[in-house]
Amino acid sequence: METTWIVLAVVAVIVVIAVVIYNGLVRKRNEVDNAWSQIDVQLKRRLDLIPNLVETVKGYATHEREALEAVVSARSHAMAAGSTPHEQAQADNEITGALRQLFALAEAYPDLKANQGFVSLQEELANTESRIAYARQFYGDAVEAYNNAIQAFPGVLIAKVFGFAEREYFEAEAAAREVPKVQF
Repeated sequence: METTWIVLAVVAVIVVIAVVIYNGLVRKRNEVDNAWSQIDVQLKRRLDLIPNLVETVKGYATHEREALEAVVSARSHAMAAGSTPHEQAQADNEITGALRQLFALAEAYPDLKANQGFVSLQEELANTESRIAYARQFYGDAVEAYNNAIQAFPGVLIAKVFGFAEREYFEAEAAAREVPKVQF
């Protein structure tokens, strides 16, 4: 009889540990999903600001069509991008590069730099870029915690049984880190 109670106690402890680990994995997976949705919200916010920025710049830099077209094209690609972090990162890199060129171009137009509408849009985009950077960092931290939890023992046992899969990071490409070159 005593052995039965010991076996039941061991089984109960194992079940409790499995439930705690499973719930922790679910919580971490939900944190990753939430972090990704925050990136998505900020990327969409930036996409919504771009048409206003382009229209403002058009009035001052009508002969600089390539820079404006690059921004519009990058926005279109971003809107059509898939929903995976890799696809979104590629689209984000394209927009970042196009916006950098546009702001570098704006340096050549003193009247544009003084335009209140342009300044406001530039500030909004700067704030949005900061929010995107924060959301990326939060997402990266959440992915790291989740991936560590499903790869470390004993979480790996529960993760395999219940189909918890590794998540990918949102990574900027090296080209997005380069300073844009503007030629007149």
